[in-house]
Amino acid sequence: MALSKTAGAADKPRKEHKFTKEALKKDFKKNKMKYLLVIPLIAFFLIFSYFPMVGLTMAFCDYRPNLGIFGSLFERFVGLKHFKDFFGSIFFGRVLKNTILLNVWTLVISFPLTIIVALMINEAKNKLFKKTVQTLSYLPYFISMVVLCGLMVDFCKSTGVLGVLMSAITGKPQNLLSVASYWRPIYIGSGLWQGLGFGTILYVAALSGIDQQLYEAAKIDGAGYWKQMLHITLPGIRPTIIIMLIMNVGMLMGGAADKTILMYNMQILDKADIIASYVYRKGLLEGGYSFSTAVGLFNSVINFILIVVTNHFSKKYSETSLF
Repeated sequence: MALSKTAGAADKPRKEHKFTKEALKKDFKKNKMKYLLVIPLIAFFLIFSYFPMVGLTMAFCDYRPNLGIFGSLFERFVGLKHFKDFFGSIFFGRVLKNTILLNVWTLVISFPLTIIVALMINEAKNKLFKKTVQTLSYLPYFISMVVLCGLMVDFCKSTGVLGVLMSAITGKPQNLLSVASYWRPIYIGSGLWQGLGFGTILYVAALSGIDQQLYEAAKIDGAGYWKQMLHITLPGIRPTIIIMLIMNVGMLMGGAADKTILMYNMQILDKADIIASYVYRKGLLEGGYSFSTAVGLFNSVINFILIVVTNHFSKKYSETSLF
């Protein structure tokens, strides 16, 4: 009899929760404080992320400050003119090539190096040594970009630390930032110095979450250090690696405009000029607001496509994805 009652209860269809006005009011009364806590977050994204997107319409008109965004859009609409001007510009090939090369080299060098450093920190047995290394490697990240670039400019002078060291090797004193072939190594090297330690935080956290019993079982089975690394450690942090890779690929067309602007000069413009610095120069220095908006929109669309495509392949072949 009890079994029949249980079976009958199990056969009854579950009541689906219907989203109605009354249900919303009831839920709001029940969780009033939670809704109030969400309001500042929603307001932040609306004000600083979504409302400014209205400015993207400047890419399709000849913007004039006295007319405003919508006035310029209705009275001076030009369609895809600014995009065509950018694609036909003599600077298009240069800034596109420099942006891709700089970011690809940064990804190829910094991404695996960050993982390696995280693995090395995780293997440190002495807690004091481990904490000291972590603290010292994190500190450069908190240095202002302006200060960092000022230091690099001073270091790269002919009388600076790096300038003197290079002159001892080449026998020719020179300002390193005036030599185009040195730009990418300096840019990437300064980025590693500033962000390498801080970039290991996620990986170290992921490593700490791996079940230590797996290592003990592997040792009993006779697995050495490298086999433990290949079959336990790396698979344990694989989801974190994939997510970070997707995010990094999604920024391949980006670039630190502030860092580039603070460090480059006319002597190395052919190698140092990227899309971000080009947008700054055309928009703020030359007043080409609509043109620079079009270039920035093109850059953002390419980044969006890259992150969607990378996420798709990651989801298909590894079952790990951002969305």
